[in-house]
Amino acid sequence: MRSSFIYCTAMLCTTVAMAQNTEVPANVKAAFAKNYATATHVKWEKEHGKYEVGFDNGADHMSVLYNDKAVAEEIETAIPESKLPEKVRKYATAKGKIKEAAIIVKADGSKVYEAEVNHTDLLFDMNGNFLKEVKE
Repeated sequence: MRSSFIYCTAMLCTTVAMAQNTEVPANVKAAFAKNYATATHVKWEKEHGKYEVGFDNGADHMSVLYNDKAVAEEIETAIPESKLPEKVRKYATAKGKIKEAAIIVKADGSKVYEAEVNHTDLLFDMNGNFLKEVKE
């Protein structure tokens, strides 16, 4: 029985370690390190062929989505729900509880608000107008 417990524990640890070990190209890691040298709690994930890194940057929790050419396509900064425009909060809470809120800056400089509700990202323009839903 004890050996089964040890085996299961070892397999769980191996699975967790492998899940956190995303192969990230050197050029992508270098671009991130150059722009966010003081980042802490860094975690990489592969998302639809791109590389998303979540991290803390001072008091901000952020994520950046890089393509394989090390170009940042999106920079997301978490914000308190209270910082969302009233129009966004009303629309989102009508669909459920807001789990996370953020401002996303796209590569072209455009910005959108994001509210995560029921495993769905709701996107809004900076005036609070609904744009689209993205299922996670």
